[in-house]
Amino acid sequence: MASRAIALGYACNFRYHTHVNATQRKTLAALFARPTRGDVRWPDIEVLFRSLGADISEGAGSRVRVALNGVRAIFHRPHPQKEVKKYAVESVRDFLKEAGIRPD
Repeated sequence: MASRAIALGYACNFRYHTHVNATQRKTLAALFARPTRGDVRWPDIEVLFRSLGADISEGAGSRVRVALNGVRAIFHRPHPQKEVKKYAVESVRDFLKEAGIRPD
């Protein structure tokens, strides 16, 4: 599967995310970019989670519970802006790494 990913022009570990489109691949790349970006939109992150097969449920207030590949996390949906802070991008990145999702 990895050789197919490279042949298509992107290098990501697609073992867990075969239904990820180009926009979602860009979001994944933005989450793993160094230095940490502060312009990643929360709605894009939620779409990425759903495309990876995550279970998402609403918590109290702005909390969002996410479960992916047996890993659970709680994130706070930013408001009133849609962009997440850098520390939140790092939290999402750590969650994805723990769930076995990372670009190669």
